[in-house]
Amino acid sequence: MTGRNPPRSALRDFLESESAGGMLLIFAAIMAMIIANSALGDDYHHLIHAVTGPVLTDKLGPMTVHLWINDGLMAVFFLLVGLEIKREFVDGRLASWDRRRLPFIAAAAGMAVPAALYLIFAGSTPGLAQGWAIPAATDIAFAMGVLALLGKRAPTSLKLFLVTVAIVDDMGAVAIIALFYTAEINMMALAAAAAILGAMFVMNRQGVKSLPLYVLMFLFLWYAMLLSGVHATIAGVLAAMAIPFERTPGTPDSQTSPLHRLEHGLHPWVAFAIVPLFGFANAGVDIGALTIEQIFAPLPLGIAAGLFFGKQIGIFGSVWLAVKFGIAGKLRGATWLQIYGIAMLCGIGFTMSLFIGGLAFPGNALLIEEAKIGVLMGSLAAALVGFAVLRFAPLHHQHDAVERESAAEIAADGDVEDTSEDDDPVTA
Repeated sequence: MTGRNPPRSALRDFLESESAGGMLLIFAAIMAMIIANSALGDDYHHLIHAVTGPVLTDKLGPMTVHLWINDGLMAVFFLLVGLEIKREFVDGRLASWDRRRLPFIAAAAGMAVPAALYLIFAGSTPGLAQGWAIPAATDIAFAMGVLALLGKRAPTSLKLFLVTVAIVDDMGAVAIIALFYTAEINMMALAAAAAILGAMFVMNRQGVKSLPLYVLMFLFLWYAMLLSGVHATIAGVLAAMAIPFERTPGTPDSQTSPLHRLEHGLHPWVAFAIVPLFGFANAGVDIGALTIEQIFAPLPLGIAAGLFFGKQIGIFGSVWLAVKFGIAGKLRGATWLQIYGIAMLCGIGFTMSLFIGGLAFPGNALLIEEAKIGVLMGSLAAALVGFAVLRFAPLHHQHDAVERESAAEIAADGDVEDTSEDDDPVTA
């Protein structure tokens, strides 16, 4: 595809679309809660679970609106996640080990500590241990929506840190889904998926750049994965790895790069349609149908504790230790209180946590509802406290100068070369 003007940087589009899309996601989740607890509650649940397709497998049952959203549209979400991961590793903020170090440390600790807290609260209850991964993920869109409400008070370095940690976080979530939430394997379907993916890589190696052809192959791959028993959304990430990519270091994105074109094309659809629709279809919990004992049961408490306490302990603690021991530099233009605030916002696990909750307890409507309550409680608390901390935290003494420099760098080439300052003393 050609045009007069090359596409803008994916980073700039990402920051803008995720912020606006995150606010739409928040609105969709609120509307789902209101409708589910109103006179329209039964109609809402009937619509979400209405049968709209054939029975594909005994495990999946008939295709419903909910299944089309969670297994179909979310595969497109994961395709975008995969494109972002590939771009960041090849030509972005994760292109070198020096720049991967802090996000990897923070993301790893930000997944391990919430999982451990969940197991402390809920692991001893029979049948709940498999939910350990629910509080391990961060919702980029929701967190960016909260940051958008802060305007210029949120330093660019914190926004980039949040995005980078969340992308690494998504990598972990994808691996968890593939390894721990796959029950029965249909080897014939899995072999077909492997053959399709192999053909996509061969196309890449042969210089094929036809984006419609790759999208068609992605649809075949999704269907094969759906039948295989491995969650169908994994097809999105795998397909993204096979999409051709042209490196453009220090310059705007290439208008002939299939990955750049697909990423730019998918961003608005994912941010403004798919993710809000997922939130609307999954956040509607009938609070009146739950007892106090169910709301404060081990499952929702474990999830809420993992998101609210685990994320802030894991991410802020690991960043502080990494800077203290000279493993990484402190984030540029940000105070420690602001870094704590962004660690708190990482406790917003909405989209991916709801998604994993459905995988952890398939067919158990009560536990899925309890998991939703835990995700909503933990995410809401993290959002409110994180927003308050960042809203009232004093700005860094070089805030204005650093923000002008960061804005110029993003406008110039879509990336900020270094978001840390190695000479800043570490203070508690």
